[in-house]
Amino acid sequence: MKTICDWENCKEIGSYKAPIERDNSKKFRLLCLKHIKLFNKNWNYFENMSDQEIEFFIKSDLTWHKATKNFGSSDNFFNILWNNALDDKLNIFKSSNFKEFKKAKISQTDRDALKVMELNEAAKWVEIQQKFKNLVKKYHPDKNHGSKKFEDKLKKITLAYSQLKKTLGKK
Repeated sequence: MKTICDWENCKEIGSYKAPIERDNSKKFRLLCLKHIKLFNKNWNYFENMSDQEIEFFIKSDLTWHKATKNFGSSDNFFNILWNNALDDKLNIFKSSNFKEFKKAKISQTDRDALKVMELNEAAKWVEIQQKFKNLVKKYHPDKNHGSKKFEDKLKKITLAYSQLKKTLGKK
């Protein structure tokens, strides 16, 4: 069964998709080659947009319309993670009995990380992993309309999980 062109009074086969709305790729109509050329010639995605809106759209299109931060900025997630990864205040990694230290006691940093993740000191690694998954789902910006508050909370949770993985995680 062939689809007829959606152009008025046209009986040709409609093989080419033409959008009905600007930002909705799921709604379209099918046009023949002759009419898709006419449609494309007259189509203006930026119609009814100001110069500032067009400029913003083009700039944000470079990052798939997702908010970004300068890699060197102090609040960049990877920058924070990197700085904390290199911080060994207790010289744990330099000591020869690291495995014994790991089993013997929980550092204040680990206690703080467990508190951020809403866990107690008796938490096992499996519990920590499950709690992390649940917290990521709960505080993810996509689920919370891109809220800065939830984004910051998720960063703290991720850093806490990284700390716990480094010291308590199974390898």
